[in-house]
Amino acid sequence: MSKILTSKQRIVAFIQLGKFLKNPDEQLKQLIASAKQYNAWFTPESTAQAVEAIAKMLNESDLEKWMGQYHGKSDKQKAIGLILAGNIPLVGFHDILCVLASGNKALIKLSSQDKLLTPYILNKLVEIEPAFAEQFEFIERLQNFDAVIATGSNNTSRYFDYYFSKVPNIIRKNRNSIAVLNGTESKQELHALGHDIFDYFGLGCRNVSKVFVPKGYKFDTFFESIEDFKSIADHHKYNNNYDYNKSIFLVNLDKHLDNGFLLVKEDERFASPLAVLYYEEYESITALDKKLVEQADQIQCIVSNESLSMDTFAFGQSQCPALWDYADGVDTMGFLEGLGR
Repeated sequence: MSKILTSKQRIVAFIQLGKFLKNPDEQLKQLIASAKQYNAWFTPESTAQAVEAIAKMLNESDLEKWMGQYHGKSDKQKAIGLILAGNIPLVGFHDILCVLASGNKALIKLSSQDKLLTPYILNKLVEIEPAFAEQFEFIERLQNFDAVIATGSNNTSRYFDYYFSKVPNIIRKNRNSIAVLNGTESKQELHALGHDIFDYFGLGCRNVSKVFVPKGYKFDTFFESIEDFKSIADHHKYNNNYDYNKSIFLVNLDKHLDNGFLLVKEDERFASPLAVLYYEEYESITALDKKLVEQADQIQCIVSNESLSMDTFAFGQSQCPALWDYADGVDTMGFLEGLGR
């Protein structure tokens, strides 16, 4: 009979995993360095950043605060199908963590873009606490599951909605992150915003793809402040996107700003192409706040100094979510706990 871990035992194991990720062994360092061979976007810098973000998340204070809100285990273990995205390294790890923390079993369908890091880290967790070996399994095809958490595009979400409609589910679609500027931001804050825009090459749903600015806003200081990020154009895939979008704007005579590695264009949409930042002017914060609330289902997170109705992140912090900063604002742990009732 498999050992049933207490909430405290889980926390202790997660803390140890966090400490390991802060100081990776040679094998993990090698995986981080070689990830780009399987996915050109997974540079050593991006992959190391993703590992470090998880390490920071797995601290004793946050784990106890987070898991203390829940019972820590279901009355009966459920099999949870997880369909993971692969846009940035380890992007689905939080879903796995939620399943493990809630005492359920994760049936993990890895993205073909990210197949090595997650198994290595979970095997390390089993070394720390062998009982976790019974709580996850890597699968190619989902079957015999009690619930599903699936992350994909707006197109794949329609398929997920149909295919998994008969079981409890969380189906995630495309969302984008935005920044709201008021024009008084310092160069340091705007430089930090550069991380929100450029980290992971802008491929994540927590990357800022659009900024709202006061009417008549001048982008000069913004461009000066993000100059340090120009080396992003050395990445061939990013530069290909930059060149392609630039040529489209030029051919179509689309008005835009260009600093040599980022194109800034006025547009009402949230989702901008890679290497493009959309902007939209506003006349009053109150009116903008109301508009954002009405479009909340399209927004992953907001970076701003302004006090808004929706939660905001400080500049440079969009890629540093806490354990309770759930994707799409859906309480994954609450969902999982509800399955056992």
